[in-house]
Amino acid sequence: MFDFQVTYIALALLGVVVGIVFGALPGMTATMAVAIFLPLTYGLGLVPSLYLLIGLYVGGISGGLVPAILINIPGTPSSLCTTFDGHPMAIRGEGVRAMRLGISASLAGGIISLVVLALFTPILSKWAIKFSSVEKFLIIVFALTVIASLSHGKMLKGLFTGVVGIFFSLVGVFEMNQMTRFVPKSMSLTLRDGFQLLPLLIGLFAFAQLFSEAEKGMKQTLVDTSELDSNARVFKFRDLLPQSTNIVRSSLIGTFMGILPGIGGSAASLLAYSQAKTWSKHPEKFGTGFDDGLVASEASNNGITGGALVPLLSLGIPGDSTTAVLIGAFVLQGIQVGPLFIEQNPMLWNTILFALLLCNLLMFVCMYYPVKQLANIIKIPKGRLYPAVILLCLVGAYATRNGNMFDVLTLFIFGLIGYLFEKFDYPTTTFLIGFILGRDLERYFIDSVTGANGDLSIFFARPISWVIWVMIIASLVYAFFSARKSQKQEAVR
Repeated sequence: MFDFQVTYIALALLGVVVGIVFGALPGMTATMAVAIFLPLTYGLGLVPSLYLLIGLYVGGISGGLVPAILINIPGTPSSLCTTFDGHPMAIRGEGVRAMRLGISASLAGGIISLVVLALFTPILSKWAIKFSSVEKFLIIVFALTVIASLSHGKMLKGLFTGVVGIFFSLVGVFEMNQMTRFVPKSMSLTLRDGFQLLPLLIGLFAFAQLFSEAEKGMKQTLVDTSELDSNARVFKFRDLLPQSTNIVRSSLIGTFMGILPGIGGSAASLLAYSQAKTWSKHPEKFGTGFDDGLVASEASNNGITGGALVPLLSLGIPGDSTTAVLIGAFVLQGIQVGPLFIEQNPMLWNTILFALLLCNLLMFVCMYYPVKQLANIIKIPKGRLYPAVILLCLVGAYATRNGNMFDVLTLFIFGLIGYLFEKFDYPTTTFLIGFILGRDLERYFIDSVTGANGDLSIFFARPISWVIWVMIIASLVYAFFSARKSQKQEAVR
């Protein structure tokens, strides 16, 4: 069974509504929403926090279709492909139909990913329990190489930011000799415990975005939503029947892309869109306002929501930047995610499944029926919204350790780092996952080498280690050829 109260529905609804607003506003993302609201989990407890945070996650991913369809600007990176066919439909007076079709596909993608989460996570957890410190070390290395290999021509940048993230995670006391490392003597007490995860998260995904928006300016995009009053074609649920195969295929693509650490919704959406076009009887219609393209994009990016939780709950490795932020909620409550999570927290596991189902249903209700009112979200003036966001960020960072000003400084430091990463096209997700996994990487390496009396051949001793090494090498080879292909394509252009 699972812990459930009426209050949790209210928190899930709040999370979904706020997430939709964040997703619908260009420049604000689901990750940003979760990062900003994470400090609230201090006083809520883990179970109610999960309803709120999962609501923010689902709502944030789904809300991106609103500006993608109406003004041809993806509200979230995963909504990029939604612009290809959603906006042409809005131009010809089918804005309501496009939004309702996308919302329905989003619900289907979320439900299918939930089923995969429920079926695969326990199996993967039982398999991962057999891992020794050697295999755990290699799995983390594999996770980092996968992120780099799928960075779309940015392999070296992905590896670099991952290593930098690991370096920042190691700042502070070294457990073996209790000596403070990588810290000037004048800051040895301040940084004894290293950089705190919460202000780092808020800085990377909220303050960095605010810096970027400040550089662009706060000019308000004028939005004409008059086309929503015209319904040349009215959406009906039977319109989904011809899309059944497309929905299942795209949802599964999104889900399994979510299982691979750090890939993100944009890559899943692009892959699902290209597959839908490949298998379509009318590929020439894609990009002209075709149902298949819109459905493929929205089903796949919502498939990420359940898929990204699979490696988080079974291996302790976040599937994307948003689930990396969710680790903060578990850390704050003293819960360890990983192979023993389901076995040690069965009620919490069932709560996560129910919360994900509830939030997907609430997302559908909140978006499907009031589509015309929903369009007004993108008219909220940034000049009024962003000061409130800045205040929430500052209060959240300051409250991390009950009023430590260095955590506020951490917010600014990593906000600037995140801004520079985006400015020079370096992947932030690799940095964050490197930071989260850095301590574990070090601990498992030391445990492995210590147990083998310094013999490094321990990393090649067991058959399962060889399997993981093959996976690591395969991901790096793929990354190398992918990078070369990207360079050739850029040279042709």
